Amino acid sequence: MLLLALDTATPAVTVALHDGTDVIASSSQVDARRHGELLLPAVDRVLAEAGLKLEAVTGIVVGTGPGPYTGLRVGLMTADTFGLALGVPVHGVCTLDGLAYAADIEKGPFVVATDARRKEVYWATYADSRTRLTDPAVDRPADIAERVAGLPAVGAGALLYPDTFSSAHEPEHVSAAALASLAAQKLAAGEELPAPRPLYLRRPDAQVPKNYKVVTPK
Repeated sequence: MLLLALDTATPAVTVALHDGTDVIASSSQVDARRHGELLLPAVDRVLAEAGLKLEAVTGIVVGTGPGPYTGLRVGLMTADTFGLALGVPVHGVCTLDGLAYAADIEKGPFVVATDARRKEVYWATYADSRTRLTDPAVDRPADIAERVAGLPAVGAGALLYPDTFSSAHEPEHVSAAALASLAAQKLAAGEELPAPRPLYLRRPDAQVPKNYKVVTPK
């Protein structure tokens, strides 16, 4: 097994290689505006660090969000392209699940929250590092304050809104190393991972203007 994992659902552009036993190379850079520019060089970097060629990869793991439309689609389209070019399966993993897996919390319940912009967070609650209790959602922190009150919290969303998330823990952003490790464990146990379908949870910020004037030649 050689899994290439990547995620662009948060400001982190993160890539890792997992050989079925351990992470053998990884790279993470935080830059919310340069996902498309940074992702492929990061893939080249981890392959070079591991001394491997892309053709050695036997499966792709990609974070499916939730995340902002523009960043999230960079990782998903890249994963699909690699899968088609190499003829290998592409597995989806919820980005929040990757954060939960990497959390420094011994036992739950706890909450994972990432920055959804617009003064909102993407979030879900967990019983432990591998068991999600609720579906991913997007809400204003004040609207979920009672539901997450007293729970340890993980992620950038928790750090941004301390009035709602009173106990923030590392990590701030997801790592492809955690996604790869989680996926490798599930695959080794015979679990089927979901298809790489994006969890947008809301419409994109950029939309076609309404009532615009059409200009056509006479």
